[in-house]
Amino acid sequence: YRQGLESQLGKIDQLAHIMEKEQAMSAIHGKCLCEAVQYRITGSLGPIFNCHCSKCRRWHGAAFRTRASIHIDQFQWLSGENQLSRFDSSDNVTRYFCRTCGSPLISTYRDRPQVLGIPLGALEGLTDAQPQAHIFTDNKASWHQITDDLPQYPGWPGTEAAVRKTAD
Repeated sequence: YRQGLESQLGKIDQLAHIMEKEQAMSAIHGKCLCEAVQYRITGSLGPIFNCHCSKCRRWHGAAFRTRASIHIDQFQWLSGENQLSRFDSSDNVTRYFCRTCGSPLISTYRDRPQVLGIPLGALEGLTDAQPQAHIFTDNKASWHQITDDLPQYPGWPGTEAAVRKTAD
């Protein structure tokens, strides 16, 4: 009986090791421009939106920010956490960026402490992600034309909760 139990435990250990390897391979990695700050996301991203609000445009120096939300448990810093700087862009939102190169990395929300906002521009290996809509199009850059067929919302797509939704 004991030998059979040890055999089963060995198989369970092997399966756990295989699952850990698969999870590491399926993880999404992100990093800043100077590569000092690196992180890993496991699991799926929440809905993806192109945000045209003036704060996102200024933070990214671009026509819009492509972003998604994840649950905080899906996120792990791999290196450079001591390189982070932060800026409270509103009473609710704190934005974190690399203090060396300035790359935007994550956003946190006082009213949703279990949620992180992730800019997709810093991610690598993301192959099947597609934005669902453009939001805050009333604030879009005057020089930018939206040329795709995604839905457009002048503000939130119904509610803020729809944008902060996580997959898990």
